[in-house]
Amino acid sequence: MLAFILPSSFSLKGKGAVRGVLAPAERGTSGLAQRLNEAAAAIRGIGGMVEKNRELAHELVRIQTELNTLRDAEAENVRLRRAFKFYRQRPETLIPCDVISRNISGWWNTVRVGKGSAAGIKTSHAVISPDGLVGKTVEVSKNTAEVLLVSDPAFRVSAKVDRVHTFGLVRGAGADLKGQPVARMDFINKDAKIKVGDEVVTSGLSGQSGAFPKGVHIGYIVNVHQDGSGLYQYAELAPSATVGLLDYVFAVSGQAAEGAP
Repeated sequence: MLAFILPSSFSLKGKGAVRGVLAPAERGTSGLAQRLNEAAAAIRGIGGMVEKNRELAHELVRIQTELNTLRDAEAENVRLRRAFKFYRQRPETLIPCDVISRNISGWWNTVRVGKGSAAGIKTSHAVISPDGLVGKTVEVSKNTAEVLLVSDPAFRVSAKVDRVHTFGLVRGAGADLKGQPVARMDFINKDAKIKVGDEVVTSGLSGQSGAFPKGVHIGYIVNVHQDGSGLYQYAELAPSATVGLLDYVFAVSGQAAEGAP
């Protein structure tokens, strides 16, 4: 800022004129300083808003995590209540098992449960769930058992189309193009009026596939075909107790099959 040294004899009028000339510059400098201060305050305010937004985002994540945990707990509670109701209503002696691992490589063939011979499970026990037939035990250790699923090509069970009371043999057919488990019912009477949507259940008949409880839901027919020989029909099934939905299953005590798979 420039400084002007004026003689003492300089008149008040002259001094006033000088001040009049310098006033715009002084006002400009003062205004600039004020704007700079305001800008700095605004920047500080923005920084505070950023920090506040960060805190709010963290709080939102925490709340969402708690909400998801509560939803998972409620879903788990619903599954447990459903499994317990199923357990109480079934006439067979059931051994409750939790699923501890799933083989989902390609065919979704097996699951492992956390109960074994120590709990009374034996090889070829039928395994069921509230959704229907899961499969049967094929390897049993003291504390675990391997369950061959309905969708495994090695699985067999005598079955019945419930609506028309016609029989056949259900076997696993692996997985479809979407990776969903599928099964097939063979040797259906060629004259039986079966259709898409019909329910298929276990027949309760014993055979090479072993003995299974009667009337256990297996799945629904999704396609019907005539066999090339013209002697019978076969149907594609969607098993209801799919591996992706399994948490708890039940081994049917005393329903041992007569042969290995």
